[in-house]
Amino acid sequence: MAITETAYAKINLALHVRRRREDGYHELETVFAFVDRGDVLRATPSPRDRLTTVGEFGGALTDPFDNIVMRALGALPRFEGMDIALEKNLPVAAGLGGGSADAGAIFRMVEMSHGLPDDWRERAAKLGADVPACVESRTCIGRGTGTELEPADDSLSGTPVLLVNPRVPLSTGPVFQHWDGEDRGALPEGDVRTVALEGRNDLEAPAISLCPQVAGVLAALHGTSPFLARMSGSGATCFALFETETARDEGAASIAAEHPGWWQMKGKLR
Repeated sequence: MAITETAYAKINLALHVRRRREDGYHELETVFAFVDRGDVLRATPSPRDRLTTVGEFGGALTDPFDNIVMRALGALPRFEGMDIALEKNLPVAAGLGGGSADAGAIFRMVEMSHGLPDDWRERAAKLGADVPACVESRTCIGRGTGTELEPADDSLSGTPVLLVNPRVPLSTGPVFQHWDGEDRGALPEGDVRTVALEGRNDLEAPAISLCPQVAGVLAALHGTSPFLARMSGSGATCFALFETETARDEGAASIAAEHPGWWQMKGKLR
């Protein structure tokens, strides 16, 4: 029986970098949220695990074996293989957790067909800091390296969102290396909407220093009058949240007219 699952795009409504840890990672406080669109995965039973990729960004996955989808499959015990067709709609190295979202979808597909081991969270964390959050794909607070998750309210669920990327890949490592090391404080208190509005993304400045196009995307989004516009993760994708779908769609149309080469995706927060 075939199983189809969406790998929901991840955004960071706020991302506070507190300090660099002795193990080389950074201590984070973040609000994970998920858009109701993303990559699409379809699985069918198979004698062995297999992956094929299609879609606009499918060509970015050049090695069919050394990628997070195959590693996610290898991390989970099953009595049969899975033949995965991945429609890659999200840009790579874009601050949307695309690979982590794909891995999260694999975990959900394996859960439906075979069940998950009790230690699935630890297995997910070994694949990447965003993967445990992406498995559940619900709004939550992430601490530590992002793997220590706390439940959050759904005060922004259903909010219209626009994602925009200048089609410039931006790797996470260099962005963190350019962070100035200053602790600007913890996440604010309150519901998710309040935390998002009063929070910040400490990686925006280093990302812009490496990829000036991010500043242009943010300026364009602010020009559409959202109630919040911010870079997601380590960039270069930025998002805007709107009060109505009409306002979002009008904003998307105006940006497409001015910047026809930019990638964008419309959706709602889950």
